[in-house]
Amino acid sequence: MLPNFRYVQPKSVKEAVKHLAAPHAVVHAGGTDLLGCLHDRVFDARHLVSISRIKALGGISETSNGGVRIGALATITEVAESPLINRLYPGLAQGASEVASPQLRNQGTLGGNLCQKPRCWYYRGEFHCVRKGGDRCYAVGGENQFHCIFGGETCYIVHPSDTAPVLVALEASVKTQGPDGPRTIPVEKLHVPPENDPRRETVLKPGEIITEILIPAPVPGLRSSYRKVRARRAWDFALAGMALALRIEDGTVRHARVVFSGVAPVPWRSREAEEAILGKKLDRETVKKAAEAAVKDAEPMENNGYKIPLLKAVVEEELIANP
Repeated sequence: MLPNFRYVQPKSVKEAVKHLAAPHAVVHAGGTDLLGCLHDRVFDARHLVSISRIKALGGISETSNGGVRIGALATITEVAESPLINRLYPGLAQGASEVASPQLRNQGTLGGNLCQKPRCWYYRGEFHCVRKGGDRCYAVGGENQFHCIFGGETCYIVHPSDTAPVLVALEASVKTQGPDGPRTIPVEKLHVPPENDPRRETVLKPGEIITEILIPAPVPGLRSSYRKVRARRAWDFALAGMALALRIEDGTVRHARVVFSGVAPVPWRSREAEEAILGKKLDRETVKKAAEAAVKDAEPMENNGYKIPLLKAVVEEELIANP
């Protein structure tokens, strides 16, 4: 049962920021994650500020410099089916098409997908874990088959987004609006590792909301892709995934960004894999070395060691597919 709350629908970003100054106020966009969190009493919300009717926050359009602007309220389906996105950044269209189920993609927004809460069953359950202000992560010594193998520190969640890793690979940024005014944040810097603060998912300040996502113009010859492996084909979250942005010239890799999903508390950029392929041809020997480098620093838990060979296989298959 949902708790009682006050619900408002501001007509402008400025008005929304003003309402978000109220105690225990939260943003409501598509609501696909928020309503589940409220039902499970993951956090306290007394004021729901719905931004769903602010027209300025929607739309997908090409920018003057050849990049793309995506409004925070653009649905995941709109991103997946956009001809512009499919032409310039097919990896983002692939990532969006892998999110949840068709019904949730129709309702959920890109801004919300970047800001969603962890899916850890301890965090979502009746456990006072470290992410809720407790003194321990119950995944340590508990059921941790779906938890992280990189960057765990005090909390071992995995980041649930399929679009965030691709946006990191594409060097995208988000524009925000809050009480202190607007700012621009690289998506690579948007999410907070547990070692910095285990109680926060993003660097957004209280009352600050994402207004749009900006992707720079693709360099000539850029190839992007996203691969997701999950337990079921329908709508599970990633066990392991990989976003890839490559530029290959005369058979040699000149630019590479490799970002993993499903294996870390934040979209996990693998500089080790990038360094293994930069300046080289993607032959089988190079691809094998890149896969080994990608998992070199992995630290599996008791029940998720299978993610290491799984991730290696994902790296190999995706790189081989980009000769």
